[in-house]
Amino acid sequence: MPHNILLTGASGYLGGTLLAHLSSASASLPANSYQTLYALVRTPSQADSVQEYGATPLTLDLTDTQTLTQTIIDRKITIIYFLIDAASSKTQIPMIEALAQVKKLTGQEVHFLHTTGAKLFSGHAGHPRDEEGRFGDVDVDGDGGVYELQGRARAENPFINEALKVNTTIIDTAEKHGVKSYIFIPCVVYGKGEGFGNRISIQTVAVVKAAMKTRRVFRVDGHGERAIWPVAHIQDTVSLYLLLLGKMLQGGTDLGSGKNGYYLAASGSVAWDDLYGAMGKRLAERGVVDDATVVDADDAALELMGEALGRPKDFVPVEMGGSCVMEAKHGLQIGWKPKYAPEHVLEVAGEEVDWILENLDRS
Repeated sequence: MPHNILLTGASGYLGGTLLAHLSSASASLPANSYQTLYALVRTPSQADSVQEYGATPLTLDLTDTQTLTQTIIDRKITIIYFLIDAASSKTQIPMIEALAQVKKLTGQEVHFLHTTGAKLFSGHAGHPRDEEGRFGDVDVDGDGGVYELQGRARAENPFINEALKVNTTIIDTAEKHGVKSYIFIPCVVYGKGEGFGNRISIQTVAVVKAAMKTRRVFRVDGHGERAIWPVAHIQDTVSLYLLLLGKMLQGGTDLGSGKNGYYLAASGSVAWDDLYGAMGKRLAERGVVDDATVVDADDAALELMGEALGRPKDFVPVEMGGSCVMEAKHGLQIGWKPKYAPEHVLEVAGEEVDWILENLDRS
């Protein structure tokens, strides 16, 4: 029996680009493997937009658990791609429970993919690092020890601390109900989005917004630390989403799931300093900043940057820096082949700045 898929976050940068690629990905997906692609929408204009990509719009109040659950069951949705909230599990739990009911009704395997964030696998999450910079005794996404590591992690920031519980809750809930779960980990994603809504990255746009406010490019990791972070082009990120979907449509038998279902979408890592410098060069050329030199942020700069980002001052280093030394192995093991090396983000930093400035009003 063909699957029915629900995509949330279709108006966002990742979800919109994924939707655009899904509409033309039939050749790369198993033949006749899914019947209907549903996209969660909030407005009539969004409904019209997703239909242009071949999706059937669903307008739901996610706080109405009963209707949400019944809709998933009635539509016999068997795969959910969740791309809208990494900080809470309130919506995901009833979705997973509904998938379990669909499994009982149809006998099909059911799958729940949750999109989280690399911050939860970084120093921001309180992961201890060894002498080589790895966090704890696990530094790759394909190692089942990540589940245990996340369970032990404790962050100073209360927002991160709450978000840390979400991945574990999703995995445990899915396991309890016989649902296959996957934790998808985007990193610094860059490149031109292709959706109908937001078409610019969350991470690189923060650098531009902060620079516009302060007229400088500031380093938020002080003390001489050369912090690094994993990166991936939007095309590579979406290709991993699609590869996972293709495997699910074939039954998911060769996919790691649950405690072994972490997938980091990263082609490698770059230093924040190098990214700041590359973007700062174009920001200076465009007259957005007065000087392309990257300097350490003091309290006054952090205050202004927080205003630009709509964040408290103390959250700015979380938004724009820190070290995440996790390595992407799991996607590679199942056949993912990213096209762009990590250094590519530095080579096209000028184009990224131009794209952000052109599309800021849509973010």
